[in-house]
Amino acid sequence: MSKFSDSSLPEQANAQKSLKMSAPAPAHLPDSMISSVSLLPENKRLILFTRHSLRERSDGNGFASYQLPLTPRGRILAKSWGRWLAGHLPYSLDVDSISSPIGRCVDTAQLMQEGAGLQRDIAHQSLLVEPGSLVTEPEIANAVFKEIGVLNFINRFLQGNLEGTKNAYQGGLDILSLFYQNQPQHGHLMLAVSHDTLLSAFLAVMFDVIEIDWNDWPKMMEGVFLWFDDKPFEQANAYFVWRGEVYVRPINTLMDSYRAAGFHPSKLLLPPEVKWT
Repeated sequence: MSKFSDSSLPEQANAQKSLKMSAPAPAHLPDSMISSVSLLPENKRLILFTRHSLRERSDGNGFASYQLPLTPRGRILAKSWGRWLAGHLPYSLDVDSISSPIGRCVDTAQLMQEGAGLQRDIAHQSLLVEPGSLVTEPEIANAVFKEIGVLNFINRFLQGNLEGTKNAYQGGLDILSLFYQNQPQHGHLMLAVSHDTLLSAFLAVMFDVIEIDWNDWPKMMEGVFLWFDDKPFEQANAYFVWRGEVYVRPINTLMDSYRAAGFHPSKLLLPPEVKWT
């Protein structure tokens, strides 16, 4: 994984920095989102992988019940962020969304669509929720989660020291392949709404780190923009914009790391056209 230098960005992306940025950002939107928007190139098959909007408070140790709804302020934020994106990007949001099936995520996607003046399908994706994405044996993993807390749980997952979960590279590749298979048309932006645990683990895999801290943790309504080369999955680069920096990760390096850990690619949820030798 490496930073994508400013000189490598298309000229359109540099011009984007002046694209109606005088308009105020939605209240309570994480500052990083506007700095990331200014770096987006034009005419890509763009995906916004985002944490849901502001929700009711958890118990303080990262245990957020799936019953917790968006707050009234969170509903306003999601709608205004969708409106802002539709009005300030050279991208159409007129595309179906994917989401964790949990209510606050579905509501975030629906409200962002509404803010953009749209009403599109929102497909529930098991790879955007737990158990279903990283956790494979919830009866084992859930007990550990409650014992050590969410940050330690993610770090142990990244270090391969956690029973009842996938290998970290498998988790990252499965999510990447989900996005690859659901890419919108050029010049369109697809919403993918999920939770802090999945977003933090995914980014750690993309950055190839095995330990994160609370400074790395995604805020509510914070997300990563990403797109791929127009190449077969195993040959493509994944480009992503996170907190005002552009990065590139060749997908084959993730596959190599997964193989090196002793796992077989048949376990990966790869696009069907991928051929393994």
